[in-house]
Amino acid sequence: MTTLKSRLQDDLTAAIKERDELRSATLRMTLASITKEEVAGASARELSDDEVQKVITREAKKRREAAEAFAGGGRTEQAERERAEGEVLADYLPQQLSDEELETLVAEAVEEARAAGAEGPRAMGAVMKIVNPKVGDRAEGGRVAAAVKEHLAQ
Repeated sequence: MTTLKSRLQDDLTAAIKERDELRSATLRMTLASITKEEVAGASARELSDDEVQKVITREAKKRREAAEAFAGGGRTEQAERERAEGEVLADYLPQQLSDEELETLVAEAVEEARAAGAEGPRAMGAVMKIVNPKVGDRAEGGRVAAAVKEHLAQ
């Protein structure tokens, strides 16, 4: 068993013992998604820590989107619940880049792409190829793309 998955299971056990309903429900759903991913496909397999982290990232994104949808629909109680679940999942994800750190990485990538001859809005793909490996899982793709568009528009 991977270390991240075993950590999730240990934390679930602790949350159940502490009668922490929010945390236990969130971890149960996440572990169910991991198990579903493990048995998907032709044969069952065990996920690596990176694959488990991708599942957790996907679950956190679902919570963010659901919170926005609930807030937009005037259902603040459900939106708060989704945000709280997202915060539980954030404990298992790498520290996100701050806006300043992201801006710095994007600015460097834009300069690198311009040095290679890419110019204007058409350079988006070239810049994304440079910046994505540097950013990794520390920033959401949409956030990175928005920062790149902003820099290319200047």
